[in-house]
Amino acid sequence: MPPVFPMLTVLSMFYYMCLRRRARTATRGEMNSRRAIESNTRALPINVEIVQYAKEVLDFSSHYGSENSMSYTMWNLAGIPNVYPSSGDFTQTAVFRTYGTWWDRCPSARLPFKRTPSTFCSQDYVELAFEEPVYPTAVHILETYHPGAVVRILACSANPYSQNPPAEVRWEILWSEAPTKVNGPQARQFTPCIKQINFPTNLIRLEVNSSLLDYYTELDAVVLHGVKERPVLSLKTSLIDMNDIDEDEDEEKFGCGMDTLNKQFSIVTLREWPTNGYFDKLPYELIQLILSHLTVPDLCRLAQTCKLLYQHCCDPLQYIHLSLQPYWARINDTSLEYLQSRCTLIQWLNLSWTGNRGAISVSGFSRFLKVCGSELVRLELSCGHFLNETCLEVITEMCPNLQELNLSSCDKIPPQAFNHIAKVGSLKRLILYRTKVEQTALLSILNFCSELQHLSLGSCVMIEDYDLIASMMGAKCKKLRSLDLWRCKNITESGIAELASGCQLLEELDLGWCPTLQSSTGCFANLARKLPNLRKLFLTANRSVCDTDIEELAANCTHLRQLDILGTRMVSPASLRKLLESCKDLSLLDVSFCSQIDNRVVLELNANFPNVFIKKSFTQ
Repeated sequence: MPPVFPMLTVLSMFYYMCLRRRARTATRGEMNSRRAIESNTRALPINVEIVQYAKEVLDFSSHYGSENSMSYTMWNLAGIPNVYPSSGDFTQTAVFRTYGTWWDRCPSARLPFKRTPSTFCSQDYVELAFEEPVYPTAVHILETYHPGAVVRILACSANPYSQNPPAEVRWEILWSEAPTKVNGPQARQFTPCIKQINFPTNLIRLEVNSSLLDYYTELDAVVLHGVKERPVLSLKTSLIDMNDIDEDEDEEKFGCGMDTLNKQFSIVTLREWPTNGYFDKLPYELIQLILSHLTVPDLCRLAQTCKLLYQHCCDPLQYIHLSLQPYWARINDTSLEYLQSRCTLIQWLNLSWTGNRGAISVSGFSRFLKVCGSELVRLELSCGHFLNETCLEVITEMCPNLQELNLSSCDKIPPQAFNHIAKVGSLKRLILYRTKVEQTALLSILNFCSELQHLSLGSCVMIEDYDLIASMMGAKCKKLRSLDLWRCKNITESGIAELASGCQLLEELDLGWCPTLQSSTGCFANLARKLPNLRKLFLTANRSVCDTDIEELAANCTHLRQLDILGTRMVSPASLRKLLESCKDLSLLDVSFCSQIDNRVVLELNANFPNVFIKKSFTQ
């Protein structure tokens, strides 16, 4: 009879490994919902729980409101609730710029980057500072209208109020989930089950995806619960789940800091393998095609398996299009340095959200572009707060083939720096939303960048005379297809006339919240007659839009697909029927707060035109 001791030894080792892994996971604070300890294992009450509202909004990617007011801005998330538990559309809440999939269906929509991991679906973010650093025990998000957009909650190790910035900034995911459709727009308190982390925090980041929503989500306040001392777990542990013994631990290790990602970028020593299996029998191009479906971290892992795959994973052809936005929390100067040799042929690069809090330096960014910028066609730098004048100068010098540049919400770039963009005469797309670009620099850009097809100037508050800007567009930018003038405060019928006469290829025009435009001047009717190719027109919050304007659109802009006339008092149901009958491609019609369009009219129009999403917002 064989001895039983070896079997006992194996079982003991297996049980030891399970407990060791459980202990490590708990220590790291990376237990996900599948591995969460049951209620009888929660932290022992060793100290008093602190409850605090956000003290300050530190950063955000976009908002519906103006830079010079509080209505619909992210700044409303600071402090106690203004609206909750009421439901409806209220100006005192925080609202992001977009919702649904409408922005992906308009002429200005950008092609997505391939290799984006399925776990990353965030579209916008907001970062909130709290008074006291705590070990989080709960996060409450007060949603007052169309809830369900929050997809990730993160905590940061850096204290925004500390005089001594840390050498390393860590971000931990407290909770993450794919977008879900919530039935009904009513207010709710969203309290997901969060992970424990092993550092105190007073910096919380919410990331949202509004693609499944029927309208803008509205957030009122965020409440952070936590304790000052690190919780001690009870010894009563739940049964070990066999699913814990899987490959996800590698995923968690990969996600816990910059070091691991950088090490994977820098692996140069490979284990000796006796054979490459059957991969060396395949054509080089076929292996490249197979690997093109892997994410960047997967490429880094695969490069460690054998010399053949290392060669393929480091081939610059694998990095023609590269998005580092999903890994924003772990990208730094070292990451860019390791990627340099692989990105010599790169054409599309997405560094949006990366580099903040000192992670990427001006010198590190400049070194990377000097090696990898010559073939760049598209550069996404949204919310890159490390960018300064030197960076823009390097971009214009090192990227001679650049056609698309996104500087959305790069609000730390000084006004004079934008003059450098005029050197890139090949630009076809320029996004300056929420930047400090001034009139002189913008006039220079328009004068020298005559190939522009897509231009976003939404919420650019430092431009003094939009009529002059519109006149320059009409004279120089004949190829313009989309133009965003969201919340420009001083454009008049004169500027609109110059624009419509000179840019007759326009398919998309956003004039939302432009208070100086008045229908009585004929500016909207003139637009409709001069721009027959219009597919998207936003006249949001212009109270003067009237039946004549709608009838001109129906007669001249038959390809119209999206129309926003929120807030007008002068449009009747009869003119809307003419529009819907004439514009067969219309898919979005926002008539929120239109005083002549009540719910009964909306129901009737929905019944007669079922292919059109007709939105009627409300306030209680």
